[in-house]
Amino acid sequence: MNRNYFALIMAGGIGSRFWPVSRTNYPKQFIDFFGVGKTLIQSTYERFKAVCPPENIFIVTNELYSDLIKEQIPEISDNQILAEPMMRNTAPCIAYGCMKIREINPDAAVVVAPSDHTIADPAGFVAAIEQSLKAASENNCLITLGIKPSRPDTGYGYIQYNEHTLQSDPDIHKVKTFTEKPNLELARSFIQSGDFLWNAGIFIWSARTILSAFEQHLPDMHEIFTSGRSAYNTQQEKEFIGNAYQQCTNISIDFGVMEKADNVYVLPAEFGWNDLGTWASIYDMADKDYVGNAVIPGEHVMMFDSSNCMVNVPKDKLVILQGMHDYIVVESNNTLLICPRDQEQSVKQIVNDVKARFGTRFI
Repeated sequence: MNRNYFALIMAGGIGSRFWPVSRTNYPKQFIDFFGVGKTLIQSTYERFKAVCPPENIFIVTNELYSDLIKEQIPEISDNQILAEPMMRNTAPCIAYGCMKIREINPDAAVVVAPSDHTIADPAGFVAAIEQSLKAASENNCLITLGIKPSRPDTGYGYIQYNEHTLQSDPDIHKVKTFTEKPNLELARSFIQSGDFLWNAGIFIWSARTILSAFEQHLPDMHEIFTSGRSAYNTQQEKEFIGNAYQQCTNISIDFGVMEKADNVYVLPAEFGWNDLGTWASIYDMADKDYVGNAVIPGEHVMMFDSSNCMVNVPKDKLVILQGMHDYIVVESNNTLLICPRDQEQSVKQIVNDVKARFGTRFI
């Protein structure tokens, strides 16, 4: 196993689209949605243990969740948990993580990935990551993984690539454009063109290359995190990061770096990827009965003249659905949500409205 390979897992989100199961104090990455005995973050951590040594896996999260991470991944050290004092999107957390890793190993190649994805083919995933890490170690490039699309999905970002490839690896193509969640007509045209991929939000680069990109495209942020080089991996790190985050703008790595850099490449890949962005993605992956109903994990759910529904309720709760078609029914934490499946994108706004009316009691 290559000791220059590192993983940075992003686990700071609150998962509001999975409310009411996902709450601010216990968000989706710490939940076992499918009853497999592992939460999303535990599964992600296990996947990366096949890529790099366990001591090279770092998790960046909100400081509220540090104890949850220690509880779910007891083998991880305090120095491997990067506690953010506030939410500032993905660019600051990646700058922080890659700066910290570079101080440990200047030759580091780093894979950055969310904690809440599911992967049906772990071996295929590991192979794609290792191929990308090798290329990133040998070339001055920023690599992202692109998933070969199976449908014109409007919930994903898209990556267009061209015929130019890395000289050392003809599988890795030069990125032409990034497009955020298109409308259905545009998504269909992307699929027909054959040169578009879903943006998985998984990045691979050397620590040197990404920090050089920060210096070029987000110089203020680069200066903020560079000023504390002597504090990384010491007792002074927490205090320094607390001050640094107050100075950072709220910006994504996609908008701040990837869409601006001219050395961005993509590896087209297929390994059963799902980003679990909404309840619909849970429904898509769940086992269903002959009329399309998915029940997770309730054991006392009865359906009458109902189809294509997803039900997620406590095991001891008796639930009867009569004449319900294409609905999401979720109960957790003294909250019941009933929502048409084609309107589940509105859950995030519902959460905001609940917070405005009742405060944080149900959030």
